[in-house]
Amino acid sequence: MIKFRSAWYALPNLVRFLVRRLFVGALLCLGITFVSFALTQVVPGDPVSANLGDRAASDPEIVAAFRARYGLDKPIPEQYLLYVERLFHGDLGEAQQTHRPVTTDLAQYLPATIELASAAMILALVFGISLGVIAAIKRDGWPDQVIRIVSLAGVSVPTFWLALVTLYVFFFKLGIAPGVGRLNPGGKAPPAITNMFTIDSLLTGQWATFGTAVSHIVLPALVLAIYTVGSITRFTRAAMLESLNQDYVRSARAKGLPERTVILRHAMRPALAAIVTVAGMAFGRMLSGTVLVESVFSWPGIGQYAYKSALALDLRAIMGVSLVVAVIYIVVNMAVDLIYALIDPRIRLG
Repeated sequence: MIKFRSAWYALPNLVRFLVRRLFVGALLCLGITFVSFALTQVVPGDPVSANLGDRAASDPEIVAAFRARYGLDKPIPEQYLLYVERLFHGDLGEAQQTHRPVTTDLAQYLPATIELASAAMILALVFGISLGVIAAIKRDGWPDQVIRIVSLAGVSVPTFWLALVTLYVFFFKLGIAPGVGRLNPGGKAPPAITNMFTIDSLLTGQWATFGTAVSHIVLPALVLAIYTVGSITRFTRAAMLESLNQDYVRSARAKGLPERTVILRHAMRPALAAIVTVAGMAFGRMLSGTVLVESVFSWPGIGQYAYKSALALDLRAIMGVSLVVAVIYIVVNMAVDLIYALIDPRIRLG
């Protein structure tokens, strides 16, 4: 035991941090599978009826074959143990609605959500940090009051309603935004490299497709970003106000440094810790909670896949989505902690 502890502490801090986080993350993922499996067993409804329909569900032979194919004829504890056993081999089972491996479905739908959430996150960071800094600098002035009202409205407006309104105004009425989907009707997708149309079209030099993909992603990304813009703006303002009242900022101003240098180099860096926290949580939420925006804009992402799986009581697909969401949050939180160490040298990983 002593030798093991000595060897453990002999490892670099970053390695110890990653090993510990990966171990805890694996336990969390296992717990998520148990919770999601338990919830799928207590929800009302029958997967047989949801997938076969009333006529086929009335045939005992068809029902028996369906249950045997997806393991629904086994006791519930055995179903879970078999699922975990396959999970360790990278097998998430077969989706009932698509009759394909869940991993194949996730590989198809997840990149579209990552592309949408990444675009929304970029917009949220650009507008949220800018507005938050301006509000802090102009504290209690009219720009601060306007920005605070706008940020409050951003976190209060229902996303589903906002998506419908923006689609109606900018597409149906004004005609300045493209319709739903990732490309125009009949448009050919670029060769699948990452399954993100903007990146794949850039990698293959298809500039027309890239322009079309960007035009289609702007509106849903903007709708998805508005709530996060409000959150980032409020946290940035609070963090900047705290930094601006510190002695080192007063000292920088007393030395005669330009105000821009004082803001960007002395006040902004300590405030980044709070901003990174909010941004990390928001990005994880975007990746796992885009179902409403994807439904309105017919965006074929993991949100739509989860919604259809829930309607069909597709147990394997639901559990696969839950596991992917858990992994996303674990990875995002790990990345946030690593960024902390880069921002603030006083923070040590270990």
